[in-house]
Amino acid sequence: MNPYLSQFNLDGKRAVVTGGNRGLGLEFTKALLAAGADVAVISRHADAPEAAEAAKEFGRKIVVISRDLSDDHARYGLINQAAERIGGIDILVNNAGITHRAPAIDFPMEQWRKILEVHLTAAFDLSQQAARLMWDKGGRIINVASLSSFLAGWTIVGYTAAKSGILGLTRSLANEWAHRGITVNAIAPGYFRTDMTRPLQEDPKRNAEIIAHIPLGRWGEPIELTGAMLLLASDAGRYITGATIVVDGGYLVR
Repeated sequence: MNPYLSQFNLDGKRAVVTGGNRGLGLEFTKALLAAGADVAVISRHADAPEAAEAAKEFGRKIVVISRDLSDDHARYGLINQAAERIGGIDILVNNAGITHRAPAIDFPMEQWRKILEVHLTAAFDLSQQAARLMWDKGGRIINVASLSSFLAGWTIVGYTAAKSGILGLTRSLANEWAHRGITVNAIAPGYFRTDMTRPLQEDPKRNAEIIAHIPLGRWGEPIELTGAMLLLASDAGRYITGATIVVDGGYLVR
């Protein structure tokens, strides 16, 4: 096998993806399956039909575990359970997320706590659980950040705070766990075509404003995010840790 291309091969690897049954998370799941990994999807929903179809197509194993990641009791022992069902864990993708829009002056504290719990606290909790299983063999942890990790946004103070925290969490864990062969990195997506962004795509004014700010002049397609994820999940990225890869069509540089 070509020694350069073989670095991206994930045959025999076991991955856990939170929120891996829809949107960008589904694309991550499908890419991991295509690269040869077995995948445990953690989601609020009990099924993942598109992911299951991809697993069948690529001859890989997939399991779906239904959990509400905003509930710390529901997270207890979750990675152990996922690892038992797919035979171990080599890769964790912390992708699950929620948001709520309201002016900061009126932003509900209940929503603030829930957003931080799902995006930041759950990412740390599950990373800690995964690291204990990776401690003697190494592994890959990939957090999903956002353009809101760098930009203030508007009426999304909870989401912005949580995604900004993901950058600090990624650096801290990378620094502490590198000596165990565990790399910790983040991906920061820009504007991608998903069901979640459909209202923006269908709003002529906002759609035009967004495209005008992207040097490449278009929305990203979900598959265009998977290259960065596969790099960080595989041996091709084994010397990358503590990094955040921005995949945004150039949005941040304009």
